Amino acid sequence: MTASSENGTLFSHVKEGDTPWRSDGLRDFFLYRDLGVADATHGRVIAHLVKANKPPEEGTGWHRHVADFQIVLMTKGWAKFMYEDQETLVKAGDCVHQRPGIRHYLFDYSPDMEYLEIVSPAMFGTVDTDAPCEVPTPAAWPPQAIAAAQAQQDAQENPQAA
Repeated sequence: MTASSENGTLFSHVKEGDTPWRSDGLRDFFLYRDLGVADATHGRVIAHLVKANKPPEEGTGWHRHVADFQIVLMTKGWAKFMYEDQETLVKAGDCVHQRPGIRHYLFDYSPDMEYLEIVSPAMFGTVDTDAPCEVPTPAAWPPQAIAAAQAQQDAQENPQAA
């Protein structure tokens, strides 16, 4: 069922399994799952799930987004961000509103990290920035977490073998 509201947005209900986890998002070390909001809002807003796919090595690098609104709601695990010169641990259940233009760097995360990200507009930009400070070194994942991540990546790339 698809119904439009007065402002032209559509009703949307995406169930688990309706949309696949994809590896072709902004970062190759994460998987992304579209939640149908960009289509329903005609590009005004995007909502997607993001989860760890590979161990942190280089992180995201310093950047900012060209966006009007962005939140991150951590649903599983944890991630460590630098927001300007402030290290911030974001754990499951935490919500971060990233003000427009804030320089940030996601540099470490747990193997089970997963978060909901909501951004407006859906086609937001990402711009590399200068580093305002040094970034801590990420912790190494245990070997079993690396093996699990590799198995997840293999299943993603070849779903028939899973």
